[in-house]
Formats: sequence, C-alpha cells, structure tokens
Amino acid sequence: MDKTLYTIIVHSENFAGLLNQVTAVFTRRQINIESLNVSASSIKGVHKYTITAWTDKDTIEKVTKQITKKIDVLQAHYFTDDEIYQHEIALYKITTPTLEEKPEVSKIIRKYNARIVEVNSVFSIVEKNGMSEEITNLYEELRALECVLQFVRSGRVAITTSCFERVNEYLADREAKYRRSKEQQE
Repeated sequence: MDKTLYTIIVHSENFAGLLNQVTAVFTRRQINIESLNVSASSIKGVHKYTITAWTDKDTIEKVTKQITKKIDVLQAHYFTDDEIYQHEIALYKITTPTLEEKPEVSKIIRKYNARIVEVNSVFSIVEKNGMSEEITNLYEELRALECVLQFVRSGRVAITTSCFERVNEYLADREAKYRRSKEQQE
C-alpha cells in the first residue's frame, strides 16, 4: 500500500471532548497521528484542527468522512502537501560554550535562516520556522556538533492554497438557509 502524508483540516465549534472524538477515529483505524495543532480560527467560536498522518487515499477519505459526521464538526477536508502552505516552528537549546568555540555552529544557524533568541553563559536558544525537512536537517547538523541540549517542534500549521476558505462558504450557506427557513415560518 502506497502511503502519503495527508493533512486534514477540521473546523469545529469549541466544545470540550471533541479532540478525543477526532483522535479516536485515527485510533480505531490504527493510524498514527504525525502532528496535531489546534487553535482558534479567524471565525469567532470556530476552532481549527490541523492533523497530519501517513496513510493511503482510500483510508484518508473514510477518516475525513467519519470526522465530518461528529456533531460539533462543521467541516473536515484532507489535503496533500501541494494543496496547502504549511510551516512548523522549532526551538533548539544549544550549549553557549560550543556556540562560542565552534564557528561552524553559527554558520549552520545562518545557513538555515534560524535565529538566536536567547543567550546566557550556559545555553542559547535557537528558533527556526519553516518546512519540516529544514527543521529536521538543522537539528541533525547541530546534533552532529554535539551541542544540542534540548529540541522541540510544533505541529504543522497549514492553510489551503485555494483562493477561498471552505468553511466561510459553508457558514454563509448555512446562514442563508436559516434566514430562508425563518422567512418561510413567518
């Protein structure tokens, strides 16, 4: 079976317990979630879940349909990497003495367009935002210089490359239907 990294974007109302329901869909199908990011969306009262997982097209279609059926979910759509713009952020805690003693550490940081956001006598913090592969490559190069004390990365954040936000159209359509039904009742 040929697996692809898919990104599912879910828009939902903000109710407790929905995250558990969404992740349970993946668990039942024994699909490992690679990254998960949940935040408020641009629409008041609507949250956006960005979930990535390696699977095949048939399975991702089924998972997306199951998530869409959840009561508090407004919409769920899946995308391949060429249909979205995505970024991650990572923080690297490195030893300050190594940073000062090995000029190649600074060269690597500049090579990846990362930036040093904190420096003290014991450690320095480097911040990198960008594509997953760049974040991993920077980590590998810093690790090879034996200067990494800690490393953490966020989940993917993504927006579609299409000119419209599907959830906006959905909400506008829903509001129009609601107004028509109210007018018919009067």
